[in-house]
Amino acid sequence: MSGEGRRSGYGCHTMPFKQLIRLVAITVLSTAWFAAPALAEPYRIVGFGDSLMAGYELAPGESFPEQLQAALRDRGHDVVVENAGVSGDTTTGGLSRLDWSVPEGTDLVILELGANDMLRGISPEVTEKNLDEMLERLDDRGIDVLLAGMMAAPNLGRDYADAFNGIYPRLAEKHGAPFYPFFLDGVAAQRNLLLEDGMHPNADGVAEMVRRAIPAVEAAMKGRKSDPS
Repeated sequence: MSGEGRRSGYGCHTMPFKQLIRLVAITVLSTAWFAAPALAEPYRIVGFGDSLMAGYELAPGESFPEQLQAALRDRGHDVVVENAGVSGDTTTGGLSRLDWSVPEGTDLVILELGANDMLRGISPEVTEKNLDEMLERLDDRGIDVLLAGMMAAPNLGRDYADAFNGIYPRLAEKHGAPFYPFFLDGVAAQRNLLLEDGMHPNADGVAEMVRRAIPAVEAAMKGRKSDPS
């Protein structure tokens, strides 16, 4: 057959069979690729606080965010917990760095600040105002918050303790935020769970803090803030 005899009715050469099959296969694979759902991103938590969050004098892997991440993953959660703790930070310092310390894409912030305000005798009104502003900013960004409370040292007197201790439940109620009443629950005053300074948790102390806080963290991850039922 002549060259003209191999032309189609439209004057173009017919496509070789193998090339046609290859084109069909590429088209099918490409369609499947774009139609497939995107891989889910891990749930992102930021631990935002002071030395209790940062892991003061602890080895790598022993801080609260690191131990929390390991514990949550052991429980089947696809989660990343970032450490945004700064030793010595007050609520004033936290407010000033909040926006750039909590990146876009964060799902939950564990807000733990106020212990250094208390130790420095800062007015509870100032502490409350700063925490209130932080909660407001995070809410405006659509980021959930688990508010971790702190308790005043007994030697500061009853009046100061009453004013300070009331900050956290009051703000949690105002903002509808999940609330964990005492970040050092089960660890404070337990010498075997503290460093030699008697204030900061050792690695075992952090493990106990994580164990006790996990139910509150998981509840916050489930979005109970927006679903009261």
